[in-house]
This record gives sequence, C-alpha cells and structure tokens, in this order.
Amino acid sequence: MSDFAFIFPGQGSQSVGMLDAYPDTDGVVTRTLEEASEALGRDLAKLIGTGPEDELNKTEVTQPAMLAAGVAAHRLWNAQGGANPRFMAGHSLGEYTALVAASSLDFGEAVKLVADRARFMQEAVPAGTGKMAALLGLDDPTVEELCTAEERRSGQVVRPVNFNAPGQIVIAGAAEAVAAVMESAGAAGAKRAVELPVSIPSHCPLMEPAAERLAERLREVDLRSPSVPVINNVDATPSEDPEAIRDALVRQLASPVRWTAAIEQMRDNGVGRVLEMGPGKVLCGLNKRIDRRMPCLPVIDEESLNQALEQAQEGNA
Repeated sequence: MSDFAFIFPGQGSQSVGMLDAYPDTDGVVTRTLEEASEALGRDLAKLIGTGPEDELNKTEVTQPAMLAAGVAAHRLWNAQGGANPRFMAGHSLGEYTALVAASSLDFGEAVKLVADRARFMQEAVPAGTGKMAALLGLDDPTVEELCTAEERRSGQVVRPVNFNAPGQIVIAGAAEAVAAVMESAGAAGAKRAVELPVSIPSHCPLMEPAAERLAERLREVDLRSPSVPVINNVDATPSEDPEAIRDALVRQLASPVRWTAAIEQMRDNGVGRVLEMGPGKVLCGLNKRIDRRMPCLPVIDEESLNQALEQAQEGNA
C-alpha cells in the first residue's frame, strides 16, 4: 500500500498563469480547461492563463478555476502512470477537487456545483458586513475563548473557522466582531492578527443560508463511493457512503475546517509523505507546522511532478 497522500488547495492559492509551468502531456491540461470552460459557460482557460487578475479573484470564478487546476494536476499524475495515494483531502473548496480525483464526483458536474456554491456564499452575507482574519501564535482554546467572549459582549457572530495548523487559526464572522477579536488577540499574546482579503465569512454560522441552498443543489448531484478514501473537513474522517459525503459537504459550509486533524488522521494511518496537487505551496507550509516528520512536496510544475513520481515509486518499491 502507498505511504503518501494527495492534498488539494482551495481558494487563495490562485494566480494568473498558475498552470503555465505544468507539462501539457498529451493535451491533458488543455482538455481539462476546455471541459471546465464548457461546463461553466465561459472561457475559464483564458481567465486562468491571462486574467485579468481581479476577474480570476472573484469567488464565483476562483472556485471552479482552482477545481480545474487541481484536477489538471491529478490527471497529469495519472497520465504519467502515477500510483494511487493512501488518502486524499482538500482544504475547503479543495475537498471537491479530492472527490473528483477519487471518482466520487464527475468533473463537469463539480465545476457547475462549485460555481453555484460560490454564488450561494456570496449572496448569504451582504458585501462589507463579514470579515475573516488569521491569528498567529495562539492555541486553539485561547482563540475559542476570545471568540466566545466577543459573541457574548456584542451578540454578533465570530468563530474559529480554519484550524490550519498549531498556532495558525482563521476566524470569521461579522466584520465588527472579527475586528474586536483581532484587537483582543494582540492583548492575549498573538504574534500577528492579519485581515484576509475576502468578503465572505466562510465556515461560520453566517453561511447557514448558503448551506441550506447547497443542500438542495446537492440532491441533484450523483455522488459515488470514492476510489481512494477522502478525509473530509468537518469530521477529519473518510467515508465511503455517498449520503455521508453529501452531508459533510453541506455541513462544511458553516462549520470549521479541521485541517490539522485531517493531516494527523493521515499520519496516524500510515501516511509518511504528502503531495500538494495544484497551484501554490500554502498547504505544504501548514504541513511543516503540523508535523515536520511528514514531508510535503508541492506539485507545481514539471520538475516537481517528476520528483513526486520518483518519490512515490520509491515508496512503493
């Protein structure tokens, strides 16, 4: 059995030209972007290739674009004869990429689904009323206590929403409440409190209206048992049951991403190395904070793809 896992990045890792460094082996990347563009009804390949950046950064474009980029990287892996990993997982939007890679969800359907998901999220909270921020240098209980205290004081929603790594937690909620927790975090000893450049307070109760709409939309989607176990964000466990997968995707929208627990789940079940499939190095950066003994390689170009293939082959020898 393989000792490696695939992890797929989410929103925030996108950039114009993010697929340029990948080899287009047998036209794999081109066909993937064509398929995504057809499903979305707009030229996603052009937006990814040449921008403009502000258009690519719109949530309803970013989510299908990152899905397509991750799927393209995975298809390149398969085209080169790469072995199946022991587990897969994806951060937030990346969970959908993992489900496509594990043959649980059809790619074309997933492109349309995540575009709708993005729209539901955008429409759930009026622009300017929500905020997200990263708190660095505080432990989980301290951040939870700060958020609880602010909710009691103000009556506004603010919650820890991304448990990304020890000492790196993202909060989200009403803009004023998030700002207040950022200030109190400094007094509590946080190294930094950084507002994130997003307008949607993801993974907190303010997303419950979006989750209700997503639940209705997911009833139309065919989900199958994954060919490789996919560890979900909310429970940090894998499931083979399509209905359980559907439920986890709905809950994910208004619940915290338990990324640290997901990586620890992999480690505790025999994973010795991790490959970040798709643009950027964000998840590998988190991996260093979670467990330095489990190396992570970002597969971002032809060189790193070949390196990853060699490592996987050595691990299975």
